[in-house]
Amino acid sequence: MKLIVGLGNPGIEYQFTPHNLGFLAVDRIAQQCGVEVRNRQCRALTARAEIAGVPVLLAKPETFMNLSGLAVRELVDEYQADPVQDLVVIYDELDLPLGSIRVRKKGSGAGHNGMKSIFGALGTQEVQRIRLGIAPDHEIGDGARYVLGAFRKAQYPLIDEVLDAAAKAMTKILTEGVDAAMNEFNRKPDPPEVDETKS
Repeated sequence: MKLIVGLGNPGIEYQFTPHNLGFLAVDRIAQQCGVEVRNRQCRALTARAEIAGVPVLLAKPETFMNLSGLAVRELVDEYQADPVQDLVVIYDELDLPLGSIRVRKKGSGAGHNGMKSIFGALGTQEVQRIRLGIAPDHEIGDGARYVLGAFRKAQYPLIDEVLDAAAKAMTKILTEGVDAAMNEFNRKPDPPEVDETKS
């Protein structure tokens, strides 16, 4: 059983905020699998599903972001999962532009409190992850206020795209491994082609 954990904060007031992009990604994966993430266990909302023939448990911790590790530790113990091989965490990343996606298999959480909690609970930073960029193209000032504030409607199309990309990256990780997913999703976009007839 592979564990796919999206990070966020419980509560309707946080539902469509940048800090809840991990929750939204898990909901998108669940939607594509035809399930709802609503079973309560191990301090999380969960759903069993299958992605490309691989059995998975989708989970959204109910502990609030800063204590995400409590739920993840319980899930890992409950399903006797190997945190290095069987766990993938999806979360928001303020260091990446909105709409971007990066796959990693280890390393620091770059100050993300949810990941910090998970590392502490598991005793390792070797955790596979999908990082979803949330930095807007405008000055945000107070980062904490931005990540907990609602997305603008103009950002919805980009969010929709990145949620689909997260689902595709998840399938790639499960079917071909994290390295293959990194090769596909971590490439920088090609520079725009120059129309030489206008030069």
